[in-house]
Amino acid sequence: MPIYTGRGDEGQTDLRNMDRVSKDSRRIEAYGTVDEVNALVGRVRPTGYDDVDEMLREVQNHLHVVQADFANPDPDEGDPVIEDEHVEQVEAYVDEANEELEPLEEFILPSGSDQGSKLHHARAVCRRAERRAVSFAAEESANGAAITYLNRLSDLLFTLARLVNEREGVPEENPEY
Repeated sequence: MPIYTGRGDEGQTDLRNMDRVSKDSRRIEAYGTVDEVNALVGRVRPTGYDDVDEMLREVQNHLHVVQADFANPDPDEGDPVIEDEHVEQVEAYVDEANEELEPLEEFILPSGSDQGSKLHHARAVCRRAERRAVSFAAEESANGAAITYLNRLSDLLFTLARLVNEREGVPEENPEY
């Protein structure tokens, strides 16, 4: 498989169904930002915690499915799409991680250990991916479960940042108003 084809040199790219669209379309912005989240999650691994690394590995696979889902305006049976079970898996991860944490009672600053800070960064970009997805879904057909997935994923990344920081002994800091 060649790495370069030259097909995108004029600012157009192919969707999964081979429709050509502008690289600055809202759909491309959405799945491009999901790609950015995936790369940031990849920078966090390994965290030094096998359970967290396994969750993040699964998340990276899910994010690849989100990209394929957003790149396909008319999915057929068997095409990769995010389903409710993906959202439920992320919710289960959040619940599992929360079991180790004290309840959150006020806002915290996105900081901490190296891995905790990287998770906070990934969370912030995930929120941007969600905004891009909502924007493209306002104009075109989009899988609502994939947008819900991004919303839950940002919650998971936040919770994992807290968990890693807790395990590293790095206290949370609250903003001062």
